[in-house]
Amino acid sequence: MRILITNDDGIYAPGLEVLESIARQFTDDIWVCAPSEEQSGMGHALTLTRPIRMKRHDDRRFSVSGTPTDAVTLGLRKALDTAPDVILSGVNRGANLADDITYSGTVSAAIEGALAGVRSIALSQVMPHEGRGGGNHEIFSAARGWGAKVLAPLLDTPLARRTLVNVNFPPVPADAVKGIRAVRQGFHDYARGSVVEGRDPRGQTYYWFGLEAIEHTLDHGTDLEAIDEGYVAVTPLQLDLTHHSSLGNLADRFGA
Repeated sequence: MRILITNDDGIYAPGLEVLESIARQFTDDIWVCAPSEEQSGMGHALTLTRPIRMKRHDDRRFSVSGTPTDAVTLGLRKALDTAPDVILSGVNRGANLADDITYSGTVSAAIEGALAGVRSIALSQVMPHEGRGGGNHEIFSAARGWGAKVLAPLLDTPLARRTLVNVNFPPVPADAVKGIRAVRQGFHDYARGSVVEGRDPRGQTYYWFGLEAIEHTLDHGTDLEAIDEGYVAVTPLQLDLTHHSSLGNLADRFGA
């Protein structure tokens, strides 16, 4: 089995090392192609206005001066001589739950893999301040302890074309994780956080988006509920964003 690993936290991110150690429980044929620096919140951005550079760190390890989407694209087209069987993205330092997945570079890297026809899985570790977990445990404990348990069935489970799987680990020690749940995507109760205004040394105004704790209603059967209750959340996602039940109404409106 050949696995391509990427992320949005950058080539030197601790979570990338965690994911490599998880992947090595299944194969030694592991390739890495990740952004050269953090690209969190980039979503499915593709760099079109400047050239991208790719650096080779060793025979199977590369970094690119672009987005997670750029990294997957170059990994598939330039770094690897044959296509991988699986693309793993992560382990992200922070949650990728509910509607936040639309911002996520971690999930978007898996989206790019799914578009290329490769089985793709995004993995994220919820941090203690993002959930009700706490304590002085190693922050990737749940991912380290449960990563292989989650991946083992996902590596050979039939998946529909243009779909991917989003995995989130709860913010608790591995021995406190209650199990794994297959759940749907939830939704947060309010829009993004505050906008902090400041002035740079030249007196120019700048803005910085804040990331406060997000309040949400824990709808039953969602990723938000699973994480809150101490379970690993596994959510299948599809790339078809069409709201099919609205097609008939719009067709009537346009006389089609």
